[in-house]
Amino acid sequence: MKRIIIHWTAGGYYPNAHELECYHFLIDKDGHIHNGKFKPENNEICKPGQYAAHTGGGNTGSIGVALCAMNGFKTRTNAGKYPITAEQFEAAMKFCAELTQKYNINVTPNTVMTHYEFGLNNPKTSSAGKIDIIYLPPYSWVAQGDIGAFIRSKIKWYLANQ
Repeated sequence: MKRIIIHWTAGGYYPNAHELECYHFLIDKDGHIHNGKFKPENNEICKPGQYAAHTGGGNTGSIGVALCAMNGFKTRTNAGKYPITAEQFEAAMKFCAELTQKYNINVTPNTVMTHYEFGLNNPKTSSAGKIDIIYLPPYSWVAQGDIGAFIRSKIKWYLANQ
């Protein structure tokens, strides 16, 4: 595996059947980790119906980690009824740190990113224009353009403090 792509589900606080097919790992509002239908290794070679299709144009070699949240998100001031929780976010960052160790992935902007960042960097894919993750309710002071760097710094902090 060569990278981790971090998402929000745009759903409720717990994974549904469709989300379990789309992501390798899902983190609920309480920070519990749910395994998706497919293992990360299924995305080494993406065969129709046999891999987690989480990032249009970027699934091959990518681990999809999603925070179960953000249904109804419209803007920073209207995040909907299911905003990302601090406990959920921290559990996701700690888990991503563990994944980087397990799969020997260095934490860089090219190897650990949000779906939003992937879309910006790959504008000819169906991921262009995706908004996950452009807002972190528990850390509302983090600007949209700084969220990827904030996430990577959190993962590095967990790596240094395990």
